[in-house]
Amino acid sequence: MRIILGSISTVLTGVILTLAVRWVSLRSGLIARPRDDRWHRKPTALLGGVAIHLAFLTGYLAFGPRLSAFYPILAMGTLLFVAGLVDDMVQIRPYAKLIIQLVAAGVVVFYGLRLPWTSHQAINDFITIFWLVGMTNALNLLDNMDGLAAGISVISSIFIATTFIVNGQAALAAIPVLLGASVLGFLMFNFSPATIFMGDCGSMFLGFVLAGTALLSEYGRFSNLTAVLLTPVLIMVIPIFDTCVVVASRILSGRPISQGGRDHTSHRIVALGTSERRAVAMLYLFAAFSGFLALMVRVLETSVVLVLIPIFALLVISLGFYLGKVHVYEDGDRPGLSGKTIVRSLTDFPYKRRVFEVMLDALLVALAYYGAYLLRWDGGFSGEQVSIFLKTLPLMIVIQMAFLLIGGVYRGLWRYMDIDDLLVVVKSVLAGTAAAGLVVFVMYWFRGPSRAVFLLDILLLMSFIAASRLSFRIMRSLIVGRTRSHPDAVPVLIYGAGDAGALLVRELLNNPSHHYAPVGFIDDDNSKAGKLIHGYRIFGSREVSQAVSSLGVSEILISSAKVPDCKVDDLRRMGISPRKLRIRIE
Repeated sequence: MRIILGSISTVLTGVILTLAVRWVSLRSGLIARPRDDRWHRKPTALLGGVAIHLAFLTGYLAFGPRLSAFYPILAMGTLLFVAGLVDDMVQIRPYAKLIIQLVAAGVVVFYGLRLPWTSHQAINDFITIFWLVGMTNALNLLDNMDGLAAGISVISSIFIATTFIVNGQAALAAIPVLLGASVLGFLMFNFSPATIFMGDCGSMFLGFVLAGTALLSEYGRFSNLTAVLLTPVLIMVIPIFDTCVVVASRILSGRPISQGGRDHTSHRIVALGTSERRAVAMLYLFAAFSGFLALMVRVLETSVVLVLIPIFALLVISLGFYLGKVHVYEDGDRPGLSGKTIVRSLTDFPYKRRVFEVMLDALLVALAYYGAYLLRWDGGFSGEQVSIFLKTLPLMIVIQMAFLLIGGVYRGLWRYMDIDDLLVVVKSVLAGTAAAGLVVFVMYWFRGPSRAVFLLDILLLMSFIAASRLSFRIMRSLIVGRTRSHPDAVPVLIYGAGDAGALLVRELLNNPSHHYAPVGFIDDDNSKAGKLIHGYRIFGSREVSQAVSSLGVSEILISSAKVPDCKVDDLRRMGISPRKLRIRIE
């Protein structure tokens, strides 16, 4: 009951303080003005971090546990809050902020808080300092779109609190709960369209305190080492992921890492054609899923985690590659790479895509084989089966990769993968597994290895390779849905609901540079009216005027040369102004 009362009180305090700080910021001129390297497009009040800090401090003093281990975190978080406040007002140099962050992290480590990732204290101290400083800057970078950093902080607080409760540290759970409550009061005014920003004072304070609070977990109560290593990383995966994407893209484009820009994860999602709110909501869901996985890691067997985490990591990496391809700068804003660097060498390597595919498939072969053993032996295998698995795994990888190569899997392009390409994968996997299975059974004289393992391996490997090839298409469908692929896209109807029309729709959806957004089809065959192709409705030839007016169509694309000229003339004679209807023959 105490923690519920404290949460409600802290949220209300955050609301009141945010209103007060917003009024003071607007009256005193402490506002964030639009800039080319910033996302917002109107002057917005700053210093929302003051409301967050004061609301949390008030809530903690009134309802929080008196824990001496948390005092260094709170004190150093306050130090970074002050440094961020000064930076919001007069700006201080990046290296000065970094020095202050290192000092704050060093003090926390000095008082005995560290991540127990290795058996060497000195290494753990270094890792913990890197963790605290890295997460402080990661959340600072994440504060790039209305409601994003604040919402992710609330979600992270919830999962850190849940971890404490699961660990039996219920009293400590009040700390992240109160922190999340203080941010929630601010988030009500920061979600799109935001009327106040938290500023560096808020993002640096939140990043440091969240990362520091994660250190309070009693990792000795975790059931396996993987939980110790992965729990804090999974809970904070969104700031980590965004930082990696930003750093990599800025290095590749020759931009300073410390310079602001519109190249964050959220900006890239919006550039794909979705709305700002949808982009933030999707990152919220991603953070919630990752936090749930962090909880699952604690209760699952290590053998199961060793499959789930690599699959999740591959999903994250694939998402990073997909978003990394999104064009977020104009050509004039993207200076070329200079100097002979490792990044430049990798960029110039002509077969880097094929090398990546081969490495990915080798990993998928290993995961499928390992997963087949887990499924066959009900989540765990030991003794003789472990020996068989370890001895035959290199053999499985070599033989499967050879058959994937011989079968022609690496001749196709992911972007244009279709049923024929999937059949090539199926044939290659079947042949590879059959050959590998025969060799394994001969090695053991048909005693020991399980036949069911190889049947399961076929199903898993087919699924993994097919999913990897279709991943970019699936991501686009999930992220963009059926929204327009470009903000300036022109809504169009497609004349001809046949094979050519279906191909034209796919071309328009896959290439935003055309600046066309399909909204439906027209066909002379009225029996097709009302049916769907790729989710778009087919209109009969008698419904053209109605479709044009209701859908706001400005162009009709002719997808087939079989459409007679008289039909095109009929479209022009409908009484629609040429400004509203322009005929484009494909």
